[in-house]
Amino acid sequence: MVDPAPAITALPELVDVIDGDQLAPEVAQDTWLCDPNSGAPFQRQRATGDEQIERALAAAAAAYARGDWADLSTELRAAWLERIADELEARQPELAVVEALTTGVVLSQASLVTAVCALTFRAAASMLRASPAPLALDGKHGPVEVWRRGWGPAALIVPWNAPAALAAHKIASALAAGCPVILKPSEWAAHSCDLLAAAVVATGLPRGVFQLVHGDGAVGARLVADPRIRAVSFTGGLAGGRAVARACAEGLKPLQLELGGKNPLIVLEDADLDLAALGVVSGLTTLNGQWCRALGRLLVHADCHDALLERVAARLAQLRIGHSCDAASAMGPLIHAGHHRVVSEAVRRLEAHGGTARSTSPLPDLAGHFFAPALITGCDPCDTLEEIFGPVAAVHRFSGDAEALALANQSPYGLAGYIFSADEARARAVARQIRAGDVKINGVSLIGLHPLAPRAAWGLSGLGEEGVAATFEFFRGTRVVGRAA
Repeated sequence: MVDPAPAITALPELVDVIDGDQLAPEVAQDTWLCDPNSGAPFQRQRATGDEQIERALAAAAAAYARGDWADLSTELRAAWLERIADELEARQPELAVVEALTTGVVLSQASLVTAVCALTFRAAASMLRASPAPLALDGKHGPVEVWRRGWGPAALIVPWNAPAALAAHKIASALAAGCPVILKPSEWAAHSCDLLAAAVVATGLPRGVFQLVHGDGAVGARLVADPRIRAVSFTGGLAGGRAVARACAEGLKPLQLELGGKNPLIVLEDADLDLAALGVVSGLTTLNGQWCRALGRLLVHADCHDALLERVAARLAQLRIGHSCDAASAMGPLIHAGHHRVVSEAVRRLEAHGGTARSTSPLPDLAGHFFAPALITGCDPCDTLEEIFGPVAAVHRFSGDAEALALANQSPYGLAGYIFSADEARARAVARQIRAGDVKINGVSLIGLHPLAPRAAWGLSGLGEEGVAATFEFFRGTRVVGRAA
């Protein structure tokens, strides 16, 4: 029985934040936002109109020129970020429910992810306070000042799988650096970002320092291409990332990209198979398999291949798939009908290449976009290199560490990797050779290995690094001032 708690039967209308004003997005789209749990329509999707986008861009540029945010002292800016964190903590329960309802991510995971929002603003405040004072070099004609300043107005574009947390990280880092920001969330899950925006606005930031617009990729493209935008941070798919990169290349703008992954999970022959099976299930089901660090390819030593798959099948058979707001659900539906078709077609394509789909999880008696996690065996590794962004992973055997590494590094992506082994020294040695931004040993989780560790991207997984320090520094450039004669 579905027991959403607390219950939400309707979503509020979206609200733009433009130059300090809050108003409804002007453009009614032909598409509808629907409940992932039932497929029933919530509301027609809406987008910010051209005139309001122009107004937002002009306001961001004016805010930067005035300097009423960038020129604030470090302490005042940090204290403001902490006030935003206080607002977010008060709104976090509602934030979690709205995110669970609109994304399909189960409430337990949505609560964990949205709790990060306030922590992100506090971390940015701490990073700002700890940033070094301007450097004074001893020049021939007096001191030479070396200091860091925000690039200027920044466009922040976030996807639909964990929108509030991703937006919070970008906003907090950009504001800490002194940049006015324009946020554009995905049109498929914007409501939690609206709640996040309400918390930011409630603190009374100067006009134009924080703004929120809505719409599809066309709105994002308009922002990214505008010369008044001086830096872009984008999280999303490869196609969108390439389009953003092309636009930023034209203006030579600093660009931060976190894109997809085809993340390998290696199980060596000495691994604890129960622990490895738990990792496989977590890699398949976290955020309903819709996350950039999800399991993409399961690489298993031939000696333990069958035993591991038996354990995984047994765990998946006990998986509770259900309504995303039901506290008992361990996995919810995919985001929308179109994405359900994409994932289904990916499985059919692998089956057409000789693969066999193994799925043991029962689906609920609900009309939503539910998809049982699946492992695909029997495919040639060359046919399993594309990201699926769903609860599906290909399985390949290997007979030695060198073969495992060849398979792990075969993908053009390089975001994350996982390795299970009872021998930590051996696991570390293998992990260091995986071409990925981060590799976890004997565990799979949303949480990073250390709060200050950067999150890097290799290959098609993106450009640059993210993290408390890395994203803060991304939004700042260096200026040098001194007397020449």
